[in-house]
Amino acid sequence: MQCDYFDDGRCRSCALMGVPYPAQLAGKQRDCEAMLAPLGVADWRPPVTSREAAYRNKAKMVVGGTVEAPTIGILDADGRGVDLQACGICSPGHRAAFPVIAEFVGRAHITPYDVPSRRGELKHVILTESPDGELMLRFVLRSTEPVARIRKHLGWLLERMPQAAVVTVNVLPEHRAALEGDEELVLTDASTLAMHVNDVTLHLRPRSFFQTNTEIASALYREAREWSHAVAPATAWDLYCGVGGFALHVAGAAADVVGIETSAEAIASAELSAAEAGLSHVRFAAGDATEFALAAASAPELVIVNPPRRGIGAALAGWLEASSARHVLYSSCNPASLARDLAAMPSLRPRQARMFDMFPQTGHVEVMVLLERAAPPPPVE
Repeated sequence: MQCDYFDDGRCRSCALMGVPYPAQLAGKQRDCEAMLAPLGVADWRPPVTSREAAYRNKAKMVVGGTVEAPTIGILDADGRGVDLQACGICSPGHRAAFPVIAEFVGRAHITPYDVPSRRGELKHVILTESPDGELMLRFVLRSTEPVARIRKHLGWLLERMPQAAVVTVNVLPEHRAALEGDEELVLTDASTLAMHVNDVTLHLRPRSFFQTNTEIASALYREAREWSHAVAPATAWDLYCGVGGFALHVAGAAADVVGIETSAEAIASAELSAAEAGLSHVRFAAGDATEFALAAASAPELVIVNPPRRGIGAALAGWLEASSARHVLYSSCNPASLARDLAAMPSLRPRQARMFDMFPQTGHVEVMVLLERAAPPPPVE
């Protein structure tokens, strides 16, 4: 993939830009296998490949410049806006929306936030696209001061961007390196974005986590479903379940499925999806994954974990190692923390693994491993 922004030195976010895709893929696969080699993965399946460009469903863009000439992209080393509206890894839907958003900034007179002087209002725009082409647009502001003007001109925005199903304002008053704040104001009738993934409908709320690459997320969930059916668990947990992607995809493999997630907002979305699908045997609850496991009276036959980059940590790994769970399905965006966690669970052997190229043009990957409890040694006579 070729990118003018990268070639000109304006943006270096995609560290592998310009490297032929087969070479990117081979390098990532080689690194993953080397990282997990000490753990003895029995079977590496072929990597799941992605389209090279236009793969992102979410664009997190910094707004700079001025009201009259806003930039949508990133900031340079001096805190000045660098416009990246034609970013090649963003979807066509994103790229079509950016000029409309830029014009709206001027129409609603939303002053871009200036990092060096700590003045202004609009810090970021976050744009998420569903497989159906609908959009969720979020304006991240320093305060609620521009909200009345955004509401006043919202009709203009929706007329020119009819695919915008959800529009919100997020308030981030602090001057800090954060993408969003805790307060969210929904400006449209709809507050969720429907994501049709395989045969499952997921509902994203403004601050819900979802995989960045919808096509690869779909493949990841299909693989999890296949592996779950192969081990045929009676009971399953989906820890760090988010909006329920894994739990809802393995619902046909287990008679009882429980999903746990710290975000109450994500749990509300997961419950909505389960209710719409008539899956009464799939239940969700808001809570900490480790605390839930440690407090449980017994373990399920299958535990699915999809933690953030830091991994599941020593406490949960120790619980899994000592538990009666027969299988663990671990999906990770950080092979290093995955390897560390697996090393802490020696009785759970890696039966098969697969790399999913969730982030082409970068060094990041998603790796999923199916662990199986080793048979206990025979008693000594």
